[in-house]
Amino acid sequence: MRLLTPLLLGSAVLAGCATTSEPTPIAIASLSPTQGNTTNGTVSFVQKGNQILVDARVDGLTPGPHGFHVHEKGDCSAPDATSAGGHFNPGNRPHGGPSHAEHHAGDFGNLVADASGKASLQLSVPASEISLAQGAPNSIIGKGLIVHADPDDYKTQPTGNAGKRLACAVIRLR
Repeated sequence: MRLLTPLLLGSAVLAGCATTSEPTPIAIASLSPTQGNTTNGTVSFVQKGNQILVDARVDGLTPGPHGFHVHEKGDCSAPDATSAGGHFNPGNRPHGGPSHAEHHAGDFGNLVADASGKASLQLSVPASEISLAQGAPNSIIGKGLIVHADPDDYKTQPTGNAGKRLACAVIRLR
């Protein structure tokens, strides 16, 4: 009996440890059209190790490329979504494309819509650039997400000349 009790206690402790793994941080943004537009969709953000995986599915676009950015404010209340402010840029860097060495943390590049107005984008962003941890300086939780009318040219400062805002969402933890 003396041997059995420590074995049972050890098994119980190990079983408890096996079920307390850290949950995977997940955030969702549900895009709604700005006034006079039909663009909508869903974007998910999942942390896998030191990467944030972005998966965007957007409808109601004109065919071709459309700028896609995280903005500094989670406020979509203005009819044209200007209430979301400028691009999210906690590192105070110049605007650029996601593959450029220098770019805003919220520079996700362009969504490219097909002939039916549907676009999808899968992107991996280093967790050192954006975070799903509330309160972190580079956290995108509570920030705005914008789909623009025009392509991001990756060079015009500070916006990429991406034009008016077609859809807006607030990024929220799930």
